[in-house]
Amino acid sequence: MSATGQRPDGTVETGQRRGLSSLDKRSRRELARAVAIAVLAILITLFAVFNLKEVKVSYVVGSGKAPLIIVIVISALVGIVIAYIAERLPRKRR
Repeated sequence: MSATGQRPDGTVETGQRRGLSSLDKRSRRELARAVAIAVLAILITLFAVFNLKEVKVSYVVGSGKAPLIIVIVISALVGIVIAYIAERLPRKRR
């Protein structure tokens, strides 16, 4: 291939062709991430649904009983919120 982007068979390669590989990698990465998130969401949901017993929950100021599914869902939501906040915090540059 010459510096002008011409192939040995005489066709000319455009700059768009080279950019597709990086876009393709990005879309595959995004798809893999979406699938992983969906699988985790399904697993968490199944785990919560199969745990319906009432359990004793100790709060900071007291205790009470709650269905385990509620405890699991609230814990998962708190974890998601903490991860989101931690991701948004500015990081110290080294």
